[in-house]
Amino acid sequence: MVENTIHATQAVVTLDVALPGIIWGWMITLNMWAKSIGTGVILVGAYLLYRHKKDEMPNLRWIMPLVSFVFLNIFLLFTLTDLHQPYRMVNIFLHPHWTSAITVGAWMASLFTLLITILMVIGAADAFPGLGGKKCKITAMARSNSAVYEKIFPFVVFLAIPVTLYTAIIMAESSARELWQAPTEVIQMLWAALMAGSSALILASNEWSKEARKDLSLVLAIAVFASFLMYMGEYFFSFKSSEAEATLAYVHAGGAFNVEFWFGMALGFIIPFFLAVSAMKSDNKTLLRFAAILALVGLYLAKDVWLKIPQMLPLS
Repeated sequence: MVENTIHATQAVVTLDVALPGIIWGWMITLNMWAKSIGTGVILVGAYLLYRHKKDEMPNLRWIMPLVSFVFLNIFLLFTLTDLHQPYRMVNIFLHPHWTSAITVGAWMASLFTLLITILMVIGAADAFPGLGGKKCKITAMARSNSAVYEKIFPFVVFLAIPVTLYTAIIMAESSARELWQAPTEVIQMLWAALMAGSSALILASNEWSKEARKDLSLVLAIAVFASFLMYMGEYFFSFKSSEAEATLAYVHAGGAFNVEFWFGMALGFIIPFFLAVSAMKSDNKTLLRFAAILALVGLYLAKDVWLKIPQMLPLS
């Protein structure tokens, strides 16, 4: 609604009005879920490369950047799609404002994706020497310079951390969203990345050594357990903030959000924890893959509830 017009500058002053309903919906949930996988496989993959020999994980060097590349582009695609005027995204690069978390995050995510693309090409060339034939100059160059992989990889691991965490800063900057506290959300984002990354790599670990799969099971068990404890801490001890308490009432009081939240907790955190611990002892590949799938589904449901319920609280 236009309040008045300043004729000297032709500036239009408008009144802020409440936006009813959920503004950040499934698209942002999918955005954060995909980002957790894209960055998590790098963090968990770096841990595995530090702990084990490459021969124990024959496809890790190419499957890790491939999975990361796919899910990072899903993350970037839905980030761009969610913007009301996507063409303005170019101004982040042409006229950057470095005090904005969105600007810094966009630059880091773009650089991260570029480096991931280079790793993917090098890793694929090493894994499939005949790819593209003898005349493929890109493949030949990548194969002859595999040492570049080791030089780039530390920078990729370093960038994976802020890329997976900066969304928490954006959420914390949202006005009157007490449930999205920066310190808590930062830790939740990190656990989500480790949880999603270990789950994604578990699905590709069929030919890996028993020790490597055991480490993946351990990472998954620790990540789901720690993340579950954080959710429970906020769920039961939100009384120090009246707004957070009112927000969580949408879960406490029953209804659709209550069912989705507890279904997500059971499916993505409680069950995978026990399955992962069991797989560590028995090296049951089927059981471990089932735990990974459940963890990915449950993580999406938990993030969906945590994203939507703060938006249900009227701000006036």
